[in-house]
Amino acid sequence: MAEIGYGYGSECHLLRWMGRHGQLLRDKIAELVGVPAGGIEFLDFNFKPGKLWPDKELKGLDFLPDNHPARIAWDDYWPQTGNVQNWDAVCKLAAGPNEEWLLIEAKAHLRELQSTCGAKERGGLPQIRRAFEATIEHLNIDARVDSWLSPYFQHANRLAVLSFLHRQRITTRLLNVYFVGDVNGQGRVSPQTRSEWLTPLKNQDDALGLSNGHALAPFVHKLLLNVASSDEP
Repeated sequence: MAEIGYGYGSECHLLRWMGRHGQLLRDKIAELVGVPAGGIEFLDFNFKPGKLWPDKELKGLDFLPDNHPARIAWDDYWPQTGNVQNWDAVCKLAAGPNEEWLLIEAKAHLRELQSTCGAKERGGLPQIRRAFEATIEHLNIDARVDSWLSPYFQHANRLAVLSFLHRQRITTRLLNVYFVGDVNGQGRVSPQTRSEWLTPLKNQDDALGLSNGHALAPFVHKLLLNVASSDEP
């Protein structure tokens, strides 16, 4: 986890919204995913002493019990070394008689959309390729595995987690939060309007083969939030 910016950056703004505008955030999430606002429970993170922000994000399937069968299967599905998926927040959803999970990713500037797989052929890359092949097949899309390795590797590997959990019969949703109005500077280009996010996000979907929809589209959500206003961006 990178150090959280003081007054800027996606992690900072997500913490603000969770801590100081929590009810409003729950209301917006509830409307988006179709559950009661009172049925949204944010999971606690662990502590990580010695850091400026001494917290440890939930990674991979850490939010499931240690003995859950999916966690055992996960070890064979995705490399357990290197950078495992870090979640900006995880929620448990009460959806009627059932329990669902909501995995949250937050972005505040355009460079956060792009990343490249750093795994090596003699390391975890073959395992990642197999996971992406299974995900692409499950999503029923026309895409090449290589296009999922760069330049939108992070979103691709989050979709791989979502697909894996659904194939394990664990209902899960992915919520991508995009902040509008963050400060620019130090290489950050932060959209100041909703429309400034739309073309880069379409480019991402085009590159991953998602533009025409996919099998898990009802479980992938997008929420745009103003950093300093309750109004729709």
